[in-house]
Amino acid sequence: MMHIGLLIIRLVVGLTFVGHGAQKLFGWFGGYGLKGTGGWLESIGLKPGTTMALLAGLAEFVGGLLFALGLFTPFAAFLIAATMIVAIAKVHAPNGFWVTQNGFEYNLVLIAVVVGIALIGAGDYSLDAILR
Repeated sequence: MMHIGLLIIRLVVGLTFVGHGAQKLFGWFGGYGLKGTGGWLESIGLKPGTTMALLAGLAEFVGGLLFALGLFTPFAAFLIAATMIVAIAKVHAPNGFWVTQNGFEYNLVLIAVVVGIALIGAGDYSLDAILR
């Protein structure tokens, strides 16, 4: 049962990050694409904006896909956690902890989930398990 639980967590979190990455990269799912996301990133001091949008989008898309598949899980967790750390530092930290105030609560929970999975392993239903 534990391995099914790990699979569910990986799929939900990983595919959510694939979606966030696709918003930034392609403008899918109501996103703004590289140009729109890049403009917003420039407005919060991350320059050059389009390059930063590309890097964030790739980290989320690739990290999310790898995490969902359970492939190179520690690396996938690093990509996801890194984007969340930047989001906390540049957007959410000044607002405090609670998400209701646009704080960093949700970002911290996501970091805990991906780091926790990276430390205990992706489970038997993962490509990491098949490859070992």
